[in-house]
Amino acid sequence: MGARTTRRQRLVYAAPALPLAMLGLPLLVILPDFWAGAMRLDLATVGIVLTAVRMFDVVIDPMVGRLSDLSRSRFGRRKPFMALAMPVAAVGAIGLFFPPAGAGALWLFVFYALVTWGWTALSLPYWAWGAELSDEYAERQRITSLREGGTILGILISALAPVLLGITAHVGQAHLLALLTIGLAGPAVALALIAVPDPPAVRRAAPAGLGAALLLIGGNAPFRRLILAWAVNGLANGLPAALILIVFDKVLHAPDASGPILLVYFAAGVVSVPLWLTLSVRVGKHRAWTIAMAVSGVAFAFVPTILRTAHPLVWFGVISLFTGAGLGADFTIPPAIQADVVDVDELASGERRAGLYFAAATMAQKAGNALAPGIAFPLLGLAGFSTHGQNGSMQVMFLLVLYCGVPAALKIAAAAIMRRFPIDRAAQEELRAAIAVRA
Repeated sequence: MGARTTRRQRLVYAAPALPLAMLGLPLLVILPDFWAGAMRLDLATVGIVLTAVRMFDVVIDPMVGRLSDLSRSRFGRRKPFMALAMPVAAVGAIGLFFPPAGAGALWLFVFYALVTWGWTALSLPYWAWGAELSDEYAERQRITSLREGGTILGILISALAPVLLGITAHVGQAHLLALLTIGLAGPAVALALIAVPDPPAVRRAAPAGLGAALLLIGGNAPFRRLILAWAVNGLANGLPAALILIVFDKVLHAPDASGPILLVYFAAGVVSVPLWLTLSVRVGKHRAWTIAMAVSGVAFAFVPTILRTAHPLVWFGVISLFTGAGLGADFTIPPAIQADVVDVDELASGERRAGLYFAAATMAQKAGNALAPGIAFPLLGLAGFSTHGQNGSMQVMFLLVLYCGVPAALKIAAAAIMRRFPIDRAAQEELRAAIAVRA
């Protein structure tokens, strides 16, 4: 492993994150409406197909992560996966958003699977590659901050580009963002594969099978703490994301204001990245993330009070500055901590399994995000909340509890989990020294 990377290498490595993030909006928001509307497929069928594809993630994620850990080639471990996955995902995106007339459920399944599984085969090795570019504590944070800062910026651009170009129809937005993603991601990935080194594999023991490797990961105490905080914080972020449009419509009575507020939120996330990088280097990654989650939790708690003010939308924008800044930390700090957690496993096993660790982390995040609507919407229904009619004060209060009260509590809980995280700069340097002695 390299102890340092050049600024150019960090920038080139991080560049693909921006265009790859631009496909998130079409896949998550536009895709169901596109196939149920323009393609005239039954909405229930669309939901079943999308869910069926994502169910395979339980098998695909750890398999891709482990295979990339075990891969050996003269090009490196991670690069071959990315080189093969990029065209697969591109073909899937073209087929998904430019289908022929009369395309049905089978077409949707095949090309959604190509996008989803191709993206997994691209992203997991990409993240593991970043964790292995340096063995230095602060350098890992710099690498991750650039990559995930690009991710947030890509999300922001995907929201702004259709507006700036005057494209309002979902079909046009999907076409634009799919073409932008493919057109920008292809060259960016190719340049990274050519210009950035893929460190050689570290293996001082026979590789464990997938089942044994997963058991060893489960025995990694710092990883268990990190993954728990990651999942709890993911649920805290998922609840407001699932409910924000309902809040703007039924509580603030300003549905058109959601767009500008979301832009403020993501812009704050981009601008805050250098702040969290500096703080992570000075006080430690886990302490910086703890501060960020605590600040976001406190900011969420103020939402009910601003509803009684003369200008609630203005104050909502102010709160979005703080919670958006917290998003910047949520994106950039945990993956850098993850790289340090892999050191614990390497010292214990003699093998470097960053791919499998990032697969496990991805599954935890997906679980947290998937739980949010699965929890929020049924509970709102039980409380008698209606998205089409009028609601009483009790129903509105229940919505606010789910939107800001529960996330605030979850943020504070996640901060408490990470407060005494055992790996700081000194501990990580001791780990690397012990690994060097063992080598």
